[in-house]
Amino acid sequence: MDGDAGLFTPDSVTWHLHGDPIMWIAGIRALYLQALHPRAVRGVMENSDFRSDAWGRLMRTANYVRTTIYGTTEDAERAGARVRKIHSMLGATDPDTGERYGVDEPGLLLWVHCAEIDSYLHVARRSGIPLTDAQADRYVAEQRARARLVGLDTHAVPGDRAALAAYFASVRPLLAVGADARAVDDFLLRPSTHPLLIPAREVLWRRVAHLAYASLPPYAHALYGRPAPEPAVVTRRLRATGTLLRCVPARLRWQLPPKHILDAIVRLGPDARPAPYKVGR
Repeated sequence: MDGDAGLFTPDSVTWHLHGDPIMWIAGIRALYLQALHPRAVRGVMENSDFRSDAWGRLMRTANYVRTTIYGTTEDAERAGARVRKIHSMLGATDPDTGERYGVDEPGLLLWVHCAEIDSYLHVARRSGIPLTDAQADRYVAEQRARARLVGLDTHAVPGDRAALAAYFASVRPLLAVGADARAVDDFLLRPSTHPLLIPAREVLWRRVAHLAYASLPPYAHALYGRPAPEPAVVTRRLRATGTLLRCVPARLRWQLPPKHILDAIVRLGPDARPAPYKVGR
């Protein structure tokens, strides 16, 4: 490979994990989880247009994630700088105290990061991607590179599954479901869409959102106030969904804009093609 592989390389767990289509469901799970932090979700509610531009917001988020993983080093650093600049200009009001705060508070950035990484790893493994515990720990450690991009001190970011679990245990007393989290919950089940697409939303999207929600940890179900589904049933559904999604040829899936994976393969050569079975080779 003569090209610039970026912050991650085809030798990383991250490279191969994020080429899998199940990551879309993991991303939705992350949104449900992130909404449980009152200050974090308040920052989204005051500064985001997600309710009027749901699909645009989703695609911009996906574009950022794939740029940081499959783009060149310059692409990733530029994307991170842009996010840091935007965050530095945004603030929100604490729903309980009325205090104004910046959305780039390290504690909030860390929550968003950890909720995202936990969701990606949890859904990937539960859907049938064969990661060993060592490879899962390696993935968590690799993601510190993306945490740095948003302005976090990498030494303060969990570097393995045990540290990630300890972080969630420490932050759980801060979590709650208020009006903002309820709004996110309702939105994820019924995102705004063109009237002609409403039937498809009801048939397809709701199933995806329900599965993402079902994969949340038990404490999240308790906070949202809905019974936790049977874990074995959720695992079977995730495995079936992962199997179905993986039946779609990767080349076809990767044609969706902005085509970061295809660009990376062109830049680095065919051996850079992401595939979970390559992890650890």
